[in-house]
Amino acid sequence: MRARDLAVEYETVSVDTDAMEAARLMAEHRLPALLVVDDDGVPKAILPASQMIKVLVPEYVIEDPTLAAVVDERHADRLCQALRGRKVRDFLSKNIPAPPVAAPDDTALEVAALMAQVRSPLVAVVDHDKAGAHLLGVITAAHLLERLLAAAS
Repeated sequence: MRARDLAVEYETVSVDTDAMEAARLMAEHRLPALLVVDDDGVPKAILPASQMIKVLVPEYVIEDPTLAAVVDERHADRLCQALRGRKVRDFLSKNIPAPPVAAPDDTALEVAALMAQVRSPLVAVVDHDKAGAHLLGVITAAHLLERLLAAAS
């Protein structure tokens, strides 16, 4: 199995995508993360769902999780208001590393090693040619595991 054969279409966003829209995309498609691309569609970052969740939780609750028990449901239901008026760029750390990228001819083991090394739920498969870089698709950890298990049967 080669990366090009494992890659599937995947939802992408730009740094200027509305944060609420990005969160809805994650929720509706049950995605572990979103691939953030530049204006040319080249991968720039991975935005994990856990990072979006972290923004919803008040800092004082992160520092002392026992306080979560005293926040009533009415206030908890309003947590997503923290996303209003914000963009995806607001959720990316300043020193975020480039997303893991596999070449189309990389083997499943190479993709697995890359994923394990950087602890990423996604690997972008990018083809480089004279015209530039082109996103072929994404390999998720779940999809890779599914394919590896099928091959082992």
